Amino acid sequence: MQSFDKTFSTLQLENGLEFQGFLFGYTAPAEGEVVFSTIMSGYPEALTDPSYSGQILCITYPLIGNYGVPAIDDKIHIRGLIVTDYSFDYSHWRAVKSLDQWLKEQKIPAIYGVDTRQITKVLRDSGSMLGRIIPNGKEMPWDVDNPQSENLVDVVSCKEVSHYGSSKKRVVLLDCGVRPGVIEAFTQRGIEVIRVPWNYDFNDGSIGQYNGLLISNGPGDPDQCDNAVKNIKRAMELNKPIYGLCLGNALLAKAAGGRTYKLKCGHHSANQPVSMYSSKRCYITSQVHDYAVDFSTLNSAEWDEYFTNMNDGTCEGIIHKTKPFFGTHFYPEFNGNPDDTAFLFDKFISML
Repeated sequence: MQSFDKTFSTLQLENGLEFQGFLFGYTAPAEGEVVFSTIMSGYPEALTDPSYSGQILCITYPLIGNYGVPAIDDKIHIRGLIVTDYSFDYSHWRAVKSLDQWLKEQKIPAIYGVDTRQITKVLRDSGSMLGRIIPNGKEMPWDVDNPQSENLVDVVSCKEVSHYGSSKKRVVLLDCGVRPGVIEAFTQRGIEVIRVPWNYDFNDGSIGQYNGLLISNGPGDPDQCDNAVKNIKRAMELNKPIYGLCLGNALLAKAAGGRTYKLKCGHHSANQPVSMYSSKRCYITSQVHDYAVDFSTLNSAEWDEYFTNMNDGTCEGIIHKTKPFFGTHFYPEFNGNPDDTAFLFDKFISML
């Protein structure tokens, strides 16, 4: 059992609200955009998701840390963590360390003993807002920069070209903050993946011929990614099959002439219901995004709204009526969460 000194810590929100709790993880201030997630399990996957870059994550499920952390090399991308009840004991056959130890190793501050459901109500009603975790409740002047004004994709994207697998079918992965499971989903299906930085010109011949383009998930504002949009437009002119995944869906829409907008409090959960345009069938999906596509800004003679969120009616995917282009604003893969839509990877591969 872990031994803890109950060191006081404070969560401050941009609107002036404060929540008193206790410190765990790394002892340091943390600041960023505070968002909430309704996941009930899978916190190692959530904390290492690059789509959370720049954000402090508030998890609504009350008990966190009870199954520890498995052997994992992935970087934690959240800036801070907020939970109601941190489990001092953990038990799982794959666990090699506690959540607290993992956070300390990666220098991520966290706070427990606060009412995360009350915090969630505030964020739900007022929208995601800036906030900070202050250890020991120290008085500090408010000076929190908005991470959404940064190009967060440039922070999390790879810096050089990498190859995974070997096959006659080659897919360019435009890395805007890709999850490792996405690469595995393609190599396990016998596809070679060429991973390139978000602003890399993959049409200049330097990587040779490729059969299709996969635009990955990632954090932040799609309007920060003009270089990626320019290269996607070129791929569209070549009629290469394209799949835009999460942020990639937004970038595909922008390349097609559409616009995006910021959601009030984003979609961060493993239980978002979406309906498919052609069948009206409902799928339960895992989502981590703060921006959505304004489908009304796309040419309706060329594009259909592929998926629609059944909670708030927002666009969750687009598909071209005649060309091999489509995108979804949710994960077909996400370990520990629904895989109802894994067929979308197969759909894309069939186009190559």
